[in-house]
Amino acid sequence: MTDNERGSGGSAALAGYLAGCRAGATSVFQIVLVGTYISIGALAHDLGFSALWVVLSTLIVWAAPAQVILMTAIGAGAAPLEVAVAVSLSGVRLLPMVVALLPMLRARGSRWPGVLLAAHFTAVSMWMEALRLAPRRPPEQRIAFANGIGSMLIGSATVACFVGFYFARVLPEPLVAGLLFLTPMSFLVSVTRASKMISDRVAAAAGLVLSPLLVWLGVGLDLMWTGLVGGTGAYLIHRWRRARR
Repeated sequence: MTDNERGSGGSAALAGYLAGCRAGATSVFQIVLVGTYISIGALAHDLGFSALWVVLSTLIVWAAPAQVILMTAIGAGAAPLEVAVAVSLSGVRLLPMVVALLPMLRARGSRWPGVLLAAHFTAVSMWMEALRLAPRRPPEQRIAFANGIGSMLIGSATVACFVGFYFARVLPEPLVAGLLFLTPMSFLVSVTRASKMISDRVAAAAGLVLSPLLVWLGVGLDLMWTGLVGGTGAYLIHRWRRARR
């Protein structure tokens, strides 16, 4: 690779990263993440964790449900191995998102540090924004663009953790609980908006029906069974419609 090619690649990456930062800063998910992580910061304070601990957990775990599991399990005195398994099982849901996103982001010459950072940044918020916006960018900018989105989202979440931690004493408990509810509601709205095929709508409807039904029936691993049954049903309907065509 010549010096001119290296310089051109660096300029493209910088342009992509700055564009990603702008997209992340104006994303609707900023509102959701700020509210959610204010609540997580307040929860960490109430459970006796330090501000540094909750910030590091945000930067390392970068998944609000997994952080709630981590904090509540440790706060309840669960064994470290049990906590690790629970957090890992919660994080497995993000693996299909990484597998779906990275082939679209990677281009010839993409460097592994940027690819690994994009994989780490892949939470539902970053994944949905990158899937929506990255295809409009030149291929050589997409990894940096996704990392720009991730940087802005995780940065806002970190600041919100601090705010929630230090304002925990004055935040009403119903408000803290309500802010945590912002995340699933935002995902539901985003999935509804992005559902273009009948299989997408079937999967979403199955999740809305099956999840509360299995919880009410007391079925263990209700989330896993919801995804397995709903996703399989949506896939079979998709195959059936394709076969009819």
